[in-house]
Amino acid sequence: MGQNFLVDRATIRAFVDLVARTDGPIIEIGTGDGALTLPLQSLGRPLTGVEIDPRRVERLRRRTNPSTTLVHADFLRFRAPATPHVLVGNLPFHETTPMLRRVLTSSGWTNAVLLVQWEVARRRAGVGGATMMTAQWWPWYAFRLARRVPAAAFRPRPNVDGGLLTATRRARPLVAASDRAGYQDFVRRVFTGKGRGLEQIATAASPSLSRRAVRAWAARHRVATGALPKDLDEQQWAALYRMTSRE
Repeated sequence: MGQNFLVDRATIRAFVDLVARTDGPIIEIGTGDGALTLPLQSLGRPLTGVEIDPRRVERLRRRTNPSTTLVHADFLRFRAPATPHVLVGNLPFHETTPMLRRVLTSSGWTNAVLLVQWEVARRRAGVGGATMMTAQWWPWYAFRLARRVPAAAFRPRPNVDGGLLTATRRARPLVAASDRAGYQDFVRRVFTGKGRGLEQIATAASPSLSRRAVRAWAARHRVATGALPKDLDEQQWAALYRMTSRE
């Protein structure tokens, strides 16, 4: 099923340490053979594992505590509780994008600790430039790159390294939830727009913005001349979007 199972003990300890800094019930995406499930039990918190392979579910049930719940389901179709919980998991590399979209559109979770492809982890955290997906969700989530995980930490060994990524739901969103669709559409138009530098791109993407207003915004937020959409941080994106309703 395309899984790369985590076998490196140091990485597993680092993963569990990150989860230990959170609070609340834990939902694990893809338990596999229990490399993370079993150590996570040591935290003494309610734990639910969601696994697509029924054979692995049955085998793991013989090794887990009675308080651990294992569910045979595809996480992409699993209905997570609306009550606060923490999402964790070693995501299948070939399913990273749909899995992340599912996570980001799910309600209820407060923190996520995810093992994904290294380059995906870097881009989601805005290292070396943010992707459109990261910019579209930044007002509601803070992303952080925790550490690199070598390909040798997995069996079978993948062609690329992994990365531990954390996401935290913001207590105070930078953009109101009611504006999410409008904000995300604005980010899409800016990312896919044409022009040289943000002044041209942003004004073409949103006719309500004047070049003078964008220049003033750039000066206030120390945005370099010639910057591109990938170069903006979460605060800069939120401030630029707010200007579209003022002009």
